[in-house]
Amino acid sequence: MTLKLRSVGTSDRGLIRSGNQDALHAGPWLVAVADGMGGMAAGDLASAIAITAVAPLDVETPEDALVAALQSGIELATTGIRQAVSEDPERQGMGTTLTALLFARTGSCLALAHVGDSRAYLFREGVLKQITRDDTYVQMLVDQGLITPDQASSHPRRAVVTQALQGDEVSPTYATMVPWAGDRWLLCSDGLSNVVRPDTIAEVLAEHPDRDECARKLIDLALRAGGPDNVTVVIADVVEE
Repeated sequence: MTLKLRSVGTSDRGLIRSGNQDALHAGPWLVAVADGMGGMAAGDLASAIAITAVAPLDVETPEDALVAALQSGIELATTGIRQAVSEDPERQGMGTTLTALLFARTGSCLALAHVGDSRAYLFREGVLKQITRDDTYVQMLVDQGLITPDQASSHPRRAVVTQALQGDEVSPTYATMVPWAGDRWLLCSDGLSNVVRPDTIAEVLAEHPDRDECARKLIDLALRAGGPDNVTVVIADVVEE
């Protein structure tokens, strides 16, 4: 039996924002979430550039080429954003987060790439674990022991990212992991993680085996919590086939 990735994704502009600056990809080998920033026209352009850059990676990739493929995708996204800014100086400052997971053709390995404050969670054997680390000012304060994670969740500067794809040099985090049959991955923008508690997210992931239903439920919870931001969810299950 070979392990395969089965995914769905959905996005909502929320209840406050006039447009949606998030973008996503949910395919058989690649899943990704990007959350744009820097004003309406520029934010949605930046996230679209990032997803367009990584989408061609959604092909059968050897295990030893996963990280290099993600690196090339991020380099392409960086170049695209830099070019977009050079074409229109008013786009200066635009950028996007990117969290992407690439599954090996053998099913024996996966790789993650991460910049910004979108997140990847792994729900394995009933336990939810945040795999990515937020590139944010408040996470830096938590790491230094100056505030607690609970204080970070309500900190007035919690939306300040310390790095994103903005056309300049960036230092993404890369990681590889061995998938297990039954793993469920959640990739999301901070429109979900800022307003829905991790224990609630875990309950939804456990109680809704249908991926579409699960994604819709998480979006609904974010909207019920006020929907202050665009909210994007990708659910990816590791299955035996």
